[in-house]
Amino acid sequence: MSSSEKEFAPLSLSTVRALNDKLYEKRKVAALEIEKMVKEFSTANNSAQIQQLIRVLTDEFAVSNNPHSRKGGLIGLAACAIALGKESSMYLDQLIDPVLACFSDPDSRVRYYACEALYNIVKVARGAVLGRFNDIFDGLSKLAADPDPNVKNGSELLDRLLKDIVSESTSFDLASFMPLLRERIYTKNQFARQFLVSWVTVLDSVPDINMLVYLPEFLDGLFHILADPSREVRRMCESALGEFLKGIKKSPSSANFSNMVNILIVHCQAQDELLQLTAIMWLKEFILLAGRAMLPFAAGILTAVLPCVAYEDHRRKNIKDTAIAVNNSLLRLITTEDDLSVTTSPVEGDDKDQDKEKEKEKGFLSSFSYKDKVELELAPVVDVLTRHLLHESMLTRIAVLRWIYNLHIKIPNKIFRHVDELFPVLLKTLSDKADEVILLDLEVLAEIASSPAGQRARPAGEKSSSSQNLATGGEQAPSGVMMNTYFTKFMVSLIKLFSTDKELLENRGSFIVRQLCLLLNAEAIFRALAEILLEEEDLRFAAIMVQTLNSILLTSTELFELRTQLKDLKTKESCDLFCCLYQSWCHNPVATVSLCLLTQNYRHSCDLLQLFGDLEVTVEFLTEIDKLVQLIESPIFTYLRLQLLDAQQNAYLIKALYGLLMLLPQSRAFDTLRHRLDCLPASHLIPQHQSVQAPPPEQREHVARINFHQLIQHFQHVQAKHRTAKQRVRPRHTEDSTHRLEMP
Repeated sequence: MSSSEKEFAPLSLSTVRALNDKLYEKRKVAALEIEKMVKEFSTANNSAQIQQLIRVLTDEFAVSNNPHSRKGGLIGLAACAIALGKESSMYLDQLIDPVLACFSDPDSRVRYYACEALYNIVKVARGAVLGRFNDIFDGLSKLAADPDPNVKNGSELLDRLLKDIVSESTSFDLASFMPLLRERIYTKNQFARQFLVSWVTVLDSVPDINMLVYLPEFLDGLFHILADPSREVRRMCESALGEFLKGIKKSPSSANFSNMVNILIVHCQAQDELLQLTAIMWLKEFILLAGRAMLPFAAGILTAVLPCVAYEDHRRKNIKDTAIAVNNSLLRLITTEDDLSVTTSPVEGDDKDQDKEKEKEKGFLSSFSYKDKVELELAPVVDVLTRHLLHESMLTRIAVLRWIYNLHIKIPNKIFRHVDELFPVLLKTLSDKADEVILLDLEVLAEIASSPAGQRARPAGEKSSSSQNLATGGEQAPSGVMMNTYFTKFMVSLIKLFSTDKELLENRGSFIVRQLCLLLNAEAIFRALAEILLEEEDLRFAAIMVQTLNSILLTSTELFELRTQLKDLKTKESCDLFCCLYQSWCHNPVATVSLCLLTQNYRHSCDLLQLFGDLEVTVEFLTEIDKLVQLIESPIFTYLRLQLLDAQQNAYLIKALYGLLMLLPQSRAFDTLRHRLDCLPASHLIPQHQSVQAPPPEQREHVARINFHQLIQHFQHVQAKHRTAKQRVRPRHTEDSTHRLEMP
């Protein structure tokens, strides 16, 4: 035997030449010879010769530098497998390794014949090849993106065969396959993605394979594929994700929600609309299925969905609607029980009853709710809400405010630990351009200011900021009423906000105060604001603020009860309130007179008007008197106008009105007031018995105790401070005195 024959033994030289031939037909003839030879060796149980033949086909042909030799080696290896049949499982590694190596051959024809060879090997070995599944899958995933269409077709045939084998198998090692799938699923190639999604779908359809257990490992990759530019790839991926979601709904116990929710949160913020919608839909189902198990992820979920509720274009309506549903479902998971100590656990029977009730009322599974004792971590949630309260969209800001409001309703004690973080942003939101945002913001601030979680009893020795009670001339007694520390802080901050944002005060100041009077106690608000303004150093601002508050007091329907209380002054408390307001109202002389007219302190009104001769008369001053005259003609002061019928009992009222008339220049307001005074009935027309009916308003029981002399002194003191302040400013801001006297 020659050296050549020994080198290729047991192959004959004619077979070797045929395997190296460039013609497929000749290589095919050689393959048939090899198949016949292997069958003879197998019959004789000559495994050594079989192994030698496979070694020769590998070393001398499959890895040869000659592409035709490589083709011959591949067809020869396939012939060996066909001849061995089921016994090929004994030689699988030797048969498969050289074929897989040719999958990356630079020659496309070699790659094609490698697919063909492996197809034949897999066809005869069937389930035995599953031990090499990862290697075969790895090779196929690369061939799926092959630029040669013939190679792709060949790989698809092999791919279908392998899928059939896996589908029939009951021993597929899914755990070993997962690391490879997790690595390959992030490919960017369209065809490779299509290949991967098809395999995920097939594996999920096999009854004996539970893909849900491993879903967290490749879910992120699937969502990346969902954003592929190819419509077909997106359709396949969307379908696969839909099947997985159905599986989760059917068997939620198999799903690891906590390991997947963060993946969804990331993709909820994607730019691709299909990707974003799908992720939000998954989040919606997760909250319904897992219930309170989602609470630890509340901050992330809010980060994802809060911007989505602001979408206004029709194209993203589904995303917006789903985001709103997610937001509402998450909010419903928080209950008043969350405000209790986490160490307390419900009785098992009560737990079941609660779960059933929640499932009935809310329509979602709550089996996870209390058994897991999941607690909401508020710090990150508050951080997210604080940031999104500054979001550009009004709808997002509204959603945030509703969250903050509901947290204060459901878990006031816990949320109050973070109120210092929220409070400044809530105050800033009062400058929002949208009325709806301001209304909700005021509701939140009102809830903070009145919440029992922020209340404390005022200590017996603590005095209010207005220590002198001008009704009695002594110190104000403690009220003993539960006070919320944030109420005072809110009022102080509100005054500071108005002082720094004059535009807000001018455009929204009245609106804000009126709404607060509806949400909180109007008397408490006016009393607090008056006490704060009493200490205000910016006297110009104090005068403007008093003017605003006075206008609200005299005209707003929300303050009808407070006006009635001040008008009658029937109680000591109402007199105390009058004196409290009076002290701050002194910053604005006309407002002070209007307060006295409202409270029927007509004699004191006359005393004040006598002092007006010492005040600087400006256009602004006369404009305020003009407005007061208009108010006197309004329904608010109907009772005052009727009192003019009893001139003897209300002489000071008439004198006060004449005093206003004397202050006015010739103008429309002057004519209006003069015409009103001209309507006073002549003294001979008034029945004599009318003059001895009720005592004058100044003689009311509690009013008689007011130290009006002290009030006058306080008024003079405040006005002196204003004069001093104006004199300091005047050198820098000169005004023409004649201009100041012009009426608008």
